[in-house]
Amino acid sequence: MKVRIAAIAFLLAVLATGITWLSFQPVVLRLVEALRAAAPAGTPSRHVLETAQQFLPLYLGLDLLILVLVAFGVLYFTVARPLGAVEREMRGLERLDWAPEEGGGGPLLSRFQASLRRTAAALAAERALTRRQLEDLGAANDRLTRAQAELVASERLATVGRLAAGVAHEIGNPLSGVLGWLSVAQTKSAGDPELTGYLREMEGEVRRIDGIVRSLLDLGRPKRSQVGPVPVGELVKTAARLVGSGPEFRDIEVQTGIELGLVALADAGPLSQVIINLLINAAQAIGGPGTIQVVGGVDGGLVRIEVLDSGPGVPPDLRERIFEPFFTTKSGGKGTGLGLAVSQHLMRQMSGDIAVGESPTGGGKFTVSLPAA
Repeated sequence: MKVRIAAIAFLLAVLATGITWLSFQPVVLRLVEALRAAAPAGTPSRHVLETAQQFLPLYLGLDLLILVLVAFGVLYFTVARPLGAVEREMRGLERLDWAPEEGGGGPLLSRFQASLRRTAAALAAERALTRRQLEDLGAANDRLTRAQAELVASERLATVGRLAAGVAHEIGNPLSGVLGWLSVAQTKSAGDPELTGYLREMEGEVRRIDGIVRSLLDLGRPKRSQVGPVPVGELVKTAARLVGSGPEFRDIEVQTGIELGLVALADAGPLSQVIINLLINAAQAIGGPGTIQVVGGVDGGLVRIEVLDSGPGVPPDLRERIFEPFFTTKSGGKGTGLGLAVSQHLMRQMSGDIAVGESPTGGGKFTVSLPAA
């Protein structure tokens, strides 16, 4: 920029000096010749005139230099520097991080800078609006994704419910008959321990089939929960006492730490079923000596009950599928994959939810959330 301004200033100075010299050169030369002719030879006046005539080219060069400097200064301060500021502002405007510079430069450049400021303000407002719209779209997309996942899960549960309604009657009655005949057979085989053991194994498997059918019916029940104030601490202690005598809890310590007076809006029966199911799952996950902690409190208008165990926990890659019907991490046919699906179904009927995570000690953690009373 400075080189271009210097070249323009030089051309303007040469042009101005040339025009001036061409205009005044004949007059000056005639004047000097007339003065020389009027002055006698050898006088000081004639010597001064001769010296001035010799130095005319030098004076012309000095005049050219002065004009170049003056033109450069005028162009630089009135054109080059304001244009440089405008160029920087345009670059900032391209990056959308423009900050206006205060400066002079004449009315035209001032108006141009004011127009840039208005454009930048409009672009900044549009950028902020676009950012807000993107954030709103992201939030809406997250809500849509969650709603889609819930719809898929609800459709699965509805499919299982329709299946259960169709097969429960056909399977339930024969199973009742089989259990009755197995009871009679056990009575008849009292003297044969080996046969009695076989019959007990058969009865256990038949009852397991019966439990699967009942779990399917739980998924297909259309009734709504009777929601009301439920003292969470008492319910959790009762559930712990009910499961404490089971074989899975022989070497497991169940610790409860529920805040006093903690009350949730829930249905006591289904909530107790959910807590019992989580306690049994935790005990089976530990598979030996260990500890189960049940803690709870109020957080943001919600009652949160956490069941933490000292087992291996749920791997992160399986947490998205843990509530799917018939999905289980238990080996050896010990699980049907319906317990957590039924629990989530019951919680959502009570306007609550259940989530899986990791306890601070590395074991499993299930969090039950309900509206506070």
